[in-house]
Amino acid sequence: MHWLSKKRYKVGLMLPTLLVYSIFIILPIAIAVYYSFTQYSGIGKPRFTGLKNYIRLFQDELFWVSFKNTMIMFILAFVLLLTLSFLIALLLNNKLRAVDFSKALIFSPAIIAPIIVGIIWVYILDPNIGIINNVLDAIGADAFKQKWIGGETLSPYSIAIIYFWQQLGYLVTIFIAGLKMIPGDILEAVKIDGANAIQEIRYVTIPMMRTTISTVAVLIITGVFKIFEIVQQTTGGGPNHLSETLVTYSYSQTFSSGDYGYGMSLATVTFLISLIITAIYSSLTKEKEG
Repeated sequence: MHWLSKKRYKVGLMLPTLLVYSIFIILPIAIAVYYSFTQYSGIGKPRFTGLKNYIRLFQDELFWVSFKNTMIMFILAFVLLLTLSFLIALLLNNKLRAVDFSKALIFSPAIIAPIIVGIIWVYILDPNIGIINNVLDAIGADAFKQKWIGGETLSPYSIAIIYFWQQLGYLVTIFIAGLKMIPGDILEAVKIDGANAIQEIRYVTIPMMRTTISTVAVLIITGVFKIFEIVQQTTGGGPNHLSETLVTYSYSQTFSSGDYGYGMSLATVTFLISLIITAIYSSLTKEKEG
């Protein structure tokens, strides 16, 4: 295997992967950025307009509504998913009764298509046909009935909860895999030294899980900024675009309104926002590690 040590062979082995990555990731991003500087309907030849789409974007009230909704979903989903998925993984990593069944039950929403997830939760949260409001009505608690989806206030919070429900099992699985990688003799030594469960988690488990935690955090950040099917199925972005996210608003402008250039500027800004948040998180965690 001496030939593997030569740089040119390493580059040769990487070329197929780099080619696929460039064609399916880098090239579409570059095309989207290009069209964001044009006026284009998807038919004919695009006309270069410079920063016109971006100037329009920052003056667009609906952009700021969709940005606010996306950030609400991001903050709520990030906090809930990062903390609860880790805590549940700690619990399921122990030898408990019916632990395998519990793992399967928690993971099951992750294998359901997002569009089906949206349909399921419509029958739970819809203000007219949803289970929650019907139960509240049946027990005489009408005062607690809300427009959980489709209203002007609670829709982004409800969608964040739906996303949390769908992604929880997947992230728990990643955390369990990370916990399995911690050497048992280290944990045994900590227990012998008299550390309690909280001290073990704080001083041993979390430090040794930093890479896994960072991976999960990045998955949450990028995942929230791609929420599309759930919004489309539950609210459709309504009423009057008040429950739009950055992705659904970009889709609406691109395909429903036929404003391809403006839709691509929305997509580009969404990509940059997620990239900036990821970079900020990475820099903060590196400082703590240092």
